[in-house]
Amino acid sequence: MKKQILALSLGIISIGAFAQKNELKAAEKAIKKNDFKSAITVLNSLNSMENSMESKYKAKFYYLKGKAFAGGQDYLNASEAFSDLMNYEKEIGKAKYTKSAAPMLNKLVADVSQKAIKLYNEDKDYKSAATNFYLTYKLSPSPKDTSFVFNAAVSSTQAKEYDTALKYYRELKDMGYTGIETQYVATNKATGAVENLGSKQQRDLMVKAGQYIKPEVKQTKSKSGDIIKNIALILNTQGKSDEAIIAMKEARAANPKDLNLLLNEADLYIKLKKMDKFGELMQEAVKLDPNNPILFYNLGVVNGNQNKFDDAIGYYKKAIELKPDYRDAYLNLGSAILNKRIAVQEEMNNNLDNNKKYEELEAKLKTIHEEALPFVKKADELKRDFDSVKNLLNIYDLLEKEAEGDALRPIYKKLRGQ
Repeated sequence: MKKQILALSLGIISIGAFAQKNELKAAEKAIKKNDFKSAITVLNSLNSMENSMESKYKAKFYYLKGKAFAGGQDYLNASEAFSDLMNYEKEIGKAKYTKSAAPMLNKLVADVSQKAIKLYNEDKDYKSAATNFYLTYKLSPSPKDTSFVFNAAVSSTQAKEYDTALKYYRELKDMGYTGIETQYVATNKATGAVENLGSKQQRDLMVKAGQYIKPEVKQTKSKSGDIIKNIALILNTQGKSDEAIIAMKEARAANPKDLNLLLNEADLYIKLKKMDKFGELMQEAVKLDPNNPILFYNLGVVNGNQNKFDDAIGYYKKAIELKPDYRDAYLNLGSAILNKRIAVQEEMNNNLDNNKKYEELEAKLKTIHEEALPFVKKADELKRDFDSVKNLLNIYDLLEKEAEGDALRPIYKKLRGQ
């Protein structure tokens, strides 16, 4: 009886292997006829036997699944089948089908990637571009190219698909994505431009050929701060301001000296119209980067908006000290000085019957305008616009500089559209 049972069991195994062989042949024939749907149906019927397949059948099973799904443009399942094949053949120490599958998988990745790029750049179909960028990431063999997830997040944001974008950005955050790339650059002798030449080998060849000089290795900036910022901005767009602030604070807690993160948090407070918080962060930023004129300019704006004109003037002057051609700082400095006239004018109105006091205040008002004049003139010299001309004209009129005012009046009217 035992012999009979054993024989029967062996018979079952033989029948199973025979069936697998025939089904694989049938699937292979269907693929050759481009009948991918039938091939997939046949191959799916073998899924339950996958674990018990002999190695020679199992490898072919994965290979044919990859080809069938690829032919049917089911790229994700094709990628998974090819990946299963490569992992399995690596495990058993044979690469019979991997050699054929690898270029197929690479082509799949390239095709979907190119489609995503076209959808983004040419068609402006950002939602579909996001889908294909993420699919490219999923198709990529290990190690996966995580930059495609970043592209998917950006595309989703462009499409205003904020929930999807948030999912992708959070995935990037969780995987610790930085986006930092090593670039092999050199200076083009003909143009003087610094160019990224792709690889060290390519760069060295171009330098050796004499077309390029000054070979260097550069690292691109980390995108981790931008990822956190975008998470926070999306949450804010969705009306989740508290979550947005928490997200930004988490990032800053992990990187307290990261100026980019600090500025991103400050930018968020501008959008929330919390200028007091913005001002606090600008003070922190100045400590981290004391030679950055933009930071002092921002502090000038914050203090000016809070009617702290003396403080604003000090910050604008510091910005100009660091950047002598800072046109906006000159214009705002002039405006901050002129804003001191508000209190003087109010006091003048309260002393209409006191000639002596009124004349003292009138002289003080002229002094304020004389103090502001050189800064507004400098701003106008650096770049003329309606605001600079308007402020200059007001100053000239109050100081009774008729020639200067008359010369400027036609320009003012033209800028005003009269």
